[in-house]
Amino acid sequence: MKKNYDVIVIGGGPGGYVAAIRCAQLGLDAACVESRLDDSGKPALGGTCLNVGCIPSKALLDSSHHYAFLKQKAAEHGINTGGASIDMRKMISRKNTIVKTLTQGIAGLFKKNKVEWLQGHARLLGDKQLEIKPTADDGGAYKIKGKHIVIATGSAPTAIPPAPVDQKLILDSTGALALAEVPKTLGVIGAGVIGLELGSVWSRVGSKVIMLEAMDEFLSPVDRQIAAEAEKVLRKQGLDIRLGAKVTGTGTNNHEVTVTYEDKDGAQSLKVDKLIVAVGRAPNTAGLGAAEAGLALDPRGRVKIDARYQTNLPGVYAIGDVVAGPMLAHKAAEEGVAVAERIAGKAGRLNYDAIPWVIYTWPEIAWVGKTEQELKSGDGRYKAGVFPFLASGRARALGDTVGMVKVLSDANTDRVLGIHILGPSASELIAEAVLALEFDASAEDLAYTIHAHPTLAEALHEAALTVDKRGLHF
Repeated sequence: MKKNYDVIVIGGGPGGYVAAIRCAQLGLDAACVESRLDDSGKPALGGTCLNVGCIPSKALLDSSHHYAFLKQKAAEHGINTGGASIDMRKMISRKNTIVKTLTQGIAGLFKKNKVEWLQGHARLLGDKQLEIKPTADDGGAYKIKGKHIVIATGSAPTAIPPAPVDQKLILDSTGALALAEVPKTLGVIGAGVIGLELGSVWSRVGSKVIMLEAMDEFLSPVDRQIAAEAEKVLRKQGLDIRLGAKVTGTGTNNHEVTVTYEDKDGAQSLKVDKLIVAVGRAPNTAGLGAAEAGLALDPRGRVKIDARYQTNLPGVYAIGDVVAGPMLAHKAAEEGVAVAERIAGKAGRLNYDAIPWVIYTWPEIAWVGKTEQELKSGDGRYKAGVFPFLASGRARALGDTVGMVKVLSDANTDRVLGIHILGPSASELIAEAVLALEFDASAEDLAYTIHAHPTLAEALHEAALTVDKRGLHF
């Protein structure tokens, strides 16, 4: 094992492994330190996203969506399914197989690109040195040094004192992805991205889901028109969303959880079979040795960086969930590319105004750029165009007509400022919207772009036409 590298990346998640691979592609001698072990105790790359986040949650969302379709909509298509049932253990097994395949794939990419994978936990020592404690029980700690160090340690579920997680009755997002049986009643603390996705999975397979959200406003970062419609749809699907509900305590016995909370009507309580804590994520700097090494953190525990991802320590950089900005896997990955290119002397860049967001409920919610409430609070000079999927021929054929596409553009220049989608496959449709922002397109540019017929993407075309009050099909 070598002791010196051009670049050492701490963390093998989307930001870290991408940074290490890109460094290697640019001719740098790169190593990646990762301490994660999978359920069988074997080292695993991919971080939270691949192991217990993005990928496994989408696997369960897709499986549960298929089941919900068979139970609720198949008959509309003339498909008689009879007594469709669900095997949760098989569903979880499928999810685990997907995760294992992809984590092994990253290990293969490391081998192909000659990135050395150091299996252990890294601690900053100063002077660009790291102490590595191997994950193997019999391995002794050792020191390595890099000309450059990239911190990509990601984030962890946020804990709250009123609901201590035991992964038996009170679960965090990791535990919620491993349930082998469907709880009759499921409580979810937090109705944000994570809470809604997990709540949707278990609601579709038969749980009565009660969501307690401390905020008075549903999905406050989302465009208000989109959020209002999404709330209506999700409630209709069976999610019991209680806003302004601040959890004050929990109690457990061998088979259920009692949750106490306060809302506008005072003190309340409810009993559920399982409780998921989904109140967000916090930067993961535990055990990194930040204080000892003098690494500067902000009041929220995030690593402070400048515009070049440089920390206050010379030659030490940070990216992804552990720094300020949206905690999104694709944001972390693009920062990984950018920091690698900067280390190699190239002009790595990232357009933070064109980062897409997606909530994988069904219908999906996706957006990029400014919301209408943000534009109203500014100079207010904007135009808006909305097209509902109700008027889309392809959406009608699919049987998914809920939602809309909304295009916001500058009133003077017509430059696209934001695009918001609630509807089927919004996570895929948003890519065109991101491209529009990246290339400073106008609503007119989108209106003159020919879209295949019949497609869901035509809704974006029609919304762009509607910006200039020349919509054709609504």
